[in-house]
Amino acid sequence: MASTYTSRLKLERQTSGENSGNWGNLVNYVFNRVDCSVKGYQAANIAGNANVTLSSANSTTNTDDSATDDQVHNAILEFTGALTANIHVFTDAVETKYTVFNNTSGSYTLTFANTGHAANGVALKQGAKTLIYSDGSTISDVMGDLGDIVSTGVTVGSGAAAGVLTSSGAYDLTLNTNAGSNSGEITITDAANGNIKLAPNGTGEVLVGSGSAAGDITSSGAYDLIIDTNEGTNAGNITLSNGANGDITFTNNGTGVVKFNDAAYFPEVDLTFDTTQDWDVQAAPVAKVTLDDNVTFDAPTNPTTGQFVSILCIQDGTGSRTIAWNGVFEFAANTAPTATTTGGQGDLFGFRYNGTKWLEVGRTLNLTVA
Repeated sequence: MASTYTSRLKLERQTSGENSGNWGNLVNYVFNRVDCSVKGYQAANIAGNANVTLSSANSTTNTDDSATDDQVHNAILEFTGALTANIHVFTDAVETKYTVFNNTSGSYTLTFANTGHAANGVALKQGAKTLIYSDGSTISDVMGDLGDIVSTGVTVGSGAAAGVLTSSGAYDLTLNTNAGSNSGEITITDAANGNIKLAPNGTGEVLVGSGSAAGDITSSGAYDLIIDTNEGTNAGNITLSNGANGDITFTNNGTGVVKFNDAAYFPEVDLTFDTTQDWDVQAAPVAKVTLDDNVTFDAPTNPTTGQFVSILCIQDGTGSRTIAWNGVFEFAANTAPTATTTGGQGDLFGFRYNGTKWLEVGRTLNLTVA
């Protein structure tokens, strides 16, 4: 009577009185098959561009521990070698589970499928380590399907320690939605000095903030924050310097310019009157002050070489207020102008700082400002 086999492990069923003198091999075969199906490991070199069918044996020749002639019944499969085309690796029509490691190279796709069911396979990215379930015709990636189980979100970390998402091996890590279809993505590049890439889909935008509060982009630590294009190649940049009183620097590339398509302005600051007038030209480069008495302007504070400033001096209702200037202010012929004395009228002065002196660059007297 011909032998029959169990449906899953393909263990040979014996008929009474059958295989006399061969029971030792048969028992060893059963033990090895069970051992392979529980903890067996098999590496298979599948290099090249041709589809590969894993070996399957139902005979007593499968009695050694390596089980190389019965690859499909090993619990752990590692695929190696350099692929030169997209290929399929076919396993027998078995009902089982596998731990699979795609350790190939060559930037091609490996699809793991049951024999005769190529369309029902699973594409394994290089470096992928995953759990596979086979019902004999369709293969499913259990790890890939975890998204359905945790559709309400994934929490990483214990609550008492930081959570970490990482790639399994020296590969980029990409986060996207809808399996990458019509989806923006975040890619963390695996490499020394690797980039983190935010890539909106189509005309999508990178949004910062909750919608009910301001967003904030900042450096992680006491470092400058630099904004540029094309990874810094042929690009100007904006640098936000880290430090007390840090600068914001616009640096053009080559002959490029800083271009404002709409109005750019300094808000006018109304200074608090002081007979020895204080003027912080960093905080108030465009200023005005109403003269309630005679005034002498002190040397401005926080100046920057090359800076242009202006001040509008308005007579109060009484008028006849005089204006005197600290020696750092330089006028044509070293002579300061005489202030307008009419109540309510204003005098406008403009200066440029050369690192030592505030050089007058213009004046307009007796202006009606109201």
